[in-house]
Amino acid sequence: MTSLVALLVASLAASVEALAAGGPVSGVPGSLVLLSGASGSVGGVPAVLPSGLPVPGVPLQGTGGALDAVLWPLYWLLDGWSALCFRLASLTGLEVLQYQFMHRALLVGLCIGVMAPLIGTFLVHRQLALIGDALAHTAFAGVAVGLFLNAVLDLGVSPYLTAVVVAMVAALLIELISEATDAYNDVSMAIVLSTGFALGTVLISLNAGGLAVSVDQYLFGNLSTVSRENAAILLVLFGVIVATVAVTRNQLLYVTFDEVAAEVAGIPVVWYNRVMVTLTALVVVGAMQIMGVILVAAMLVVPVAGAAQVARSFSGALLASVVLAELAVLLGIGIAYYAEATAGGVVVLTAVAIYAAAVVAGKLLATRRDETTVETGRIGADAGDVGSD
Repeated sequence: MTSLVALLVASLAASVEALAAGGPVSGVPGSLVLLSGASGSVGGVPAVLPSGLPVPGVPLQGTGGALDAVLWPLYWLLDGWSALCFRLASLTGLEVLQYQFMHRALLVGLCIGVMAPLIGTFLVHRQLALIGDALAHTAFAGVAVGLFLNAVLDLGVSPYLTAVVVAMVAALLIELISEATDAYNDVSMAIVLSTGFALGTVLISLNAGGLAVSVDQYLFGNLSTVSRENAAILLVLFGVIVATVAVTRNQLLYVTFDEVAAEVAGIPVVWYNRVMVTLTALVVVGAMQIMGVILVAAMLVVPVAGAAQVARSFSGALLASVVLAELAVLLGIGIAYYAEATAGGVVVLTAVAIYAAAVVAGKLLATRRDETTVETGRIGADAGDVGSD
């Protein structure tokens, strides 16, 4: 770990020094560093060095805002991650590591591989697997709200920020509908899902103020549209989710398996239920960048279902689900890049294939355990017979 951090810092320092001087990063062709699009930016996003110096030949567009000032430390981290990826590209020759938009996509994917099963493990055991789908459709409404406000009022707000707000409100609304009407959770989820998607389609269809955008990237996800700003927002969500679960793990576990006993023990069950659905909303919005609205729920469920086939404890299932999710994300992104396919679909198909393999492995392990148990019983019976003789 220490050597990895040292390599990251050294790579970042060398990259800053070289680029500030107007030259390429050592070991990386200059064309790979200055991959500018039509807008003169890297992957559609202005390239700014951690020191605040612009990348030579790339204009500073859209920088200097309040959000950029808040996210500046995370931009520095993203630049360091890109420097490390460029170093790995020069060492391995992997084409997928030679582009900055893929660096951001890989980092976002790695974060999703932790966040989604971390929350999904609790959801699956609480039989709330479909809540991710409901919140994904309301997150789409949040994106539509952001695009609408930008078109009408020219606010310049990130659609992913409005998606976070709308998804969190929808998550709490699902809980409130269930509590106020005594309806089952699936009823409240269906109501919120249909309402959110209807609102999103109406706002997108309106041509108010010149609103005319392609929604494909939000519906299906897109590796090349993961901007620096959105990646930084995802890192914030990642930190909030992991920290919250780390602090409240025992209470969430208690509420997941026995709400009545948890309430008798003095745990505020309603509050922790709302914490769980709120965290789910954050995961959904974060994963939406790559997975898209339609497929984002799969990462909350499929790796967890696969882990349940091979794990024998909750902690084991949690760890195994993260491993399976990371494997699905990395393989899926790599396959999608080289096959020029939609990343979200490939990641989900990869996760399903891993799930199928886990089912087979689980059956084989169960058969082996049964055989071991039977053999142990026979040895015990034989030893008893010998003792009686």
